[in-house]
Amino acid sequence: MSRFKKVLSLAVVAVMALSLAVGCSSGAGQGNKSTGDTIKIGLNYELSGTVAAYGQSSRDGILMAFDEINAKGGVLGKKIEPIVMDNSSKADEATSVTTKLVNQEKVVAVLGPATSGAFKATIPPATKRKVPIISSSATADDVTVDKNGVKEYVFRTCFNDSFQGTAMANFASRSLNAKKAVVLIDNSNDYSKGLAKSFKETFAANGGTIVGEEAFVSTEKDFNAVLTKIKGMDFDVIYLPAYYEAVGLIIKQARDLGIDKPFLGGDGYDSPDLVKIAGESALNNVFFSNHYSSEDTDPAVVQFKKAFKAKYNAEPNAFHALGYDLGYFIADAIERAGEADSIKIKEALEQTKDFPAITGVLSIDENHNPVKAITVLELKDGVQTFREKIEP
Repeated sequence: MSRFKKVLSLAVVAVMALSLAVGCSSGAGQGNKSTGDTIKIGLNYELSGTVAAYGQSSRDGILMAFDEINAKGGVLGKKIEPIVMDNSSKADEATSVTTKLVNQEKVVAVLGPATSGAFKATIPPATKRKVPIISSSATADDVTVDKNGVKEYVFRTCFNDSFQGTAMANFASRSLNAKKAVVLIDNSNDYSKGLAKSFKETFAANGGTIVGEEAFVSTEKDFNAVLTKIKGMDFDVIYLPAYYEAVGLIIKQARDLGIDKPFLGGDGYDSPDLVKIAGESALNNVFFSNHYSSEDTDPAVVQFKKAFKAKYNAEPNAFHALGYDLGYFIADAIERAGEADSIKIKEALEQTKDFPAITGVLSIDENHNPVKAITVLELKDGVQTFREKIEP
């Protein structure tokens, strides 16, 4: 090889190495910026699978908000472009979806998933890319904070499990005058275990006694054995923190066995499918914590319900309302950031104060959680009715 060719070869290798280095530096860890005519925002939701009702409702609320925002001119002079993907209610699929959204679609934020387990599975790829992820319904305590501190790019707009469990324990003690409680825990998910833990601690602190604690797995269909065991106990209320599919079957089978004591639970009860599963007559003397009441007479809520019905020909539930709020919440952060830059958007999210959400005015605290009120709803023949509101 001639000296000239050797020098040329070395030069080509050096250029290729530099190109690779630049390619790597512009990838993971540098955040995403919207440089086109639209602002891409990812939606990673459970659109099929076991908890599809949550994901579909959240998606519909978000898309309604985006449609309204785009009709008014968008954000920073650009229209929002939602990139919607289905995680099939599976944690591993949720990870894959977020990875695709942040690395291939180059979205500046990811909304969802709806459930805590699936949402937590998306944290590594989003954090690595420095793209904020936000859930409007992932309530597990360790979603935004763990033993290592606050998760920098993770946010939520719903209250956490500790607040739900504590609020319902106080409701049981103070509003229902309950002294003895049985707790039914779904051992297959963190949501149920988290709510149960805070309920038991607060109920005991209020002077109450947990007279029984039984476990089940949500995939079961026949709960008669555990319910028969509970029927023989002396108690005032049953705390059942779980998702609507299991809740519907358990309450129906409990009523069939003659158990007429109050059932208490969390926001996982909020699905029209609950009535389909349990039947209207079984859903009396049932109370659950939630983010929203359709009976709220606030003008903004009334307008939201009217607009939602006009768009979807249906009454909105809490997940619709939470999704709607989330759509405006991320748009507000982008506007305040002044640029569709994922890192700047994260900083704007941290500074959110007194955001006027349909589900209650909220501010983001130092743990990336919202400071907002909680609503207790009562089911009467399967119909949700407002019972009371508990401030944080």
